[in-house]
Amino acid sequence: MLRALYGGAFDPVHVGHLAVACAARDQLDADVALIPTGKPPHRDAARASNADRLAMLKLAVADEPRLSVDGYELDRNEPSYSVDTLTHWRHTLGVNAPLALVIGQDSFAKLPTWHRWRELFELAHIVVADRPQPEALPTDLIGEVRGRECHDPRVLHAHPAGLVHHLNLPLHPQSSRVIRARCAAAAPLSGWVPDAVAAYITTRGLYRHP
Repeated sequence: MLRALYGGAFDPVHVGHLAVACAARDQLDADVALIPTGKPPHRDAARASNADRLAMLKLAVADEPRLSVDGYELDRNEPSYSVDTLTHWRHTLGVNAPLALVIGQDSFAKLPTWHRWRELFELAHIVVADRPQPEALPTDLIGEVRGRECHDPRVLHAHPAGLVHHLNLPLHPQSSRVIRARCAAAAPLSGWVPDAVAAYITTRGLYRHP
């Protein structure tokens, strides 16, 4: 069975995040683990605490079959490098288990800036959540991807790692930055985050200050 990992700050998790996770689950026929970043090396620290982000994620996936939450990166003191998280999962699942990393198209275009990025292809398949207007890929990434493109998701189940597949999903306009601004302005969150997450944000008073 293919396992897919989908990481992010999830600060907070919103319906766009869930759309990506559900598309990965349904199109790949995979169990999907959402992994909140602990200490991301390329971005500012999250506004909400680790405990709050973890709680919101669990509320968001509570009614979604085959979606789960993994707090591995939150329990580590080191920077959250994807290569380390994939190595952890590879050791857990074994060398022959099919494993995929789900990332957005914008992140995929920046993959050569990631720590030990070429090793990612040795540890997992890369599944790209495309945008309507894809970004141009750098030359070294084009060279690495050449020959790895996989259009049939069933093929991912037959190999442990090394292929690149693109998800087909509609555009969702939500962003965590905009949602935090709406919280600061006391604007309604309906349609932006799951109802249980909206209630949690309100109860906890998260993101009230810009």
